[in-house]
Amino acid sequence: MVRTGKKGTSKVSLLLVCMLALAVFLAACGSNGNTPETTPDNTNQAPSETPAAGEETAATEKTVQDAMGNEVTIPANPERVLAAYYEDQLVTLGVKPVAQWSVANGAQDYLESDLQGIPLINYDLPPEAVAGFNPDFIIIGSSFLVQNGLYDQYAKIAPTYVLGDELIKDWRATLLKIGELLNKTDEANAAIQAYDQKVADTKAKLEQAVSDKSAAILWLTQKQFYMVDGNLSSGAVLYRDLGMKQPNLITDLPEEAQATWNPVSLEKLAELDADYIFLVNSDSGQAAETLDSPIWKGIPAVKEGHVYEMSTKSSWLYSGAIAGQKVMDDLLSALEMK
Repeated sequence: MVRTGKKGTSKVSLLLVCMLALAVFLAACGSNGNTPETTPDNTNQAPSETPAAGEETAATEKTVQDAMGNEVTIPANPERVLAAYYEDQLVTLGVKPVAQWSVANGAQDYLESDLQGIPLINYDLPPEAVAGFNPDFIIIGSSFLVQNGLYDQYAKIAPTYVLGDELIKDWRATLLKIGELLNKTDEANAAIQAYDQKVADTKAKLEQAVSDKSAAILWLTQKQFYMVDGNLSSGAVLYRDLGMKQPNLITDLPEEAQATWNPVSLEKLAELDADYIFLVNSDSGQAAETLDSPIWKGIPAVKEGHVYEMSTKSSWLYSGAIAGQKVMDDLLSALEMK
């Protein structure tokens, strides 16, 4: 993490460009934006973590209904789980997936150490690639991903459960549901309790210094800025969990106009009243021109030196117990409060 104005090593990331379209879609019940063009990745198999002894070994096969009304019979102890994009939840529960979500040959880099050696699968889950991993249980986020007969194709490979567009807006609810499906409810509850304690500890450290301060979270990619709202990823952490104030450019938007990542022009950013700016810069090749412009340099937080640049490998664009805790660590480090 570096202050803006210093030389950085970030590079334009096609991963993040593709992820914007998918993240907005996942958070907004399936937006109609264009889907990114990617190619299938490695389909080598990798076994999931073997279930621990104890209560899990006593589990029995169960039949449940998913968000689409499908009756899904889940194995007693799934051992080869595929839940692309929900690796944060799986890792939190102590489960290693057979494959990990990816776009443009990249993945959720903040989980790299936890998912080392786990092969990639393309974000749109080609059925032939899914079959190649021989899963015994498949978890899908949005109903959008199982349209046009895809659900039936997945269900022929393994029992397939669709979480639903409403549920996946909330990482806590998603974690609890996946924990329930995998007989790991205790682990899910414990993880949420640990997260909430982390929030309380972080708020206590921030209270005196930034209790009345506002912060903007910006993502810069291909010369376009996006500003996160308070419903997902790092926005939910800063605004909802930690209680930091949202900037005027978000609060002034009509509710119906708000998106998870709101595009904002450089000229509009001149009106930004945030005390702090946290910037995920995916534009190493083109950012210099943008960040050296008089308009950018005239923003109050920039003039005060209160801009903090986060690595494109950070968790600021993602949601989950692990992602959120890493955001809090980054925040305290940036403000030198650790």
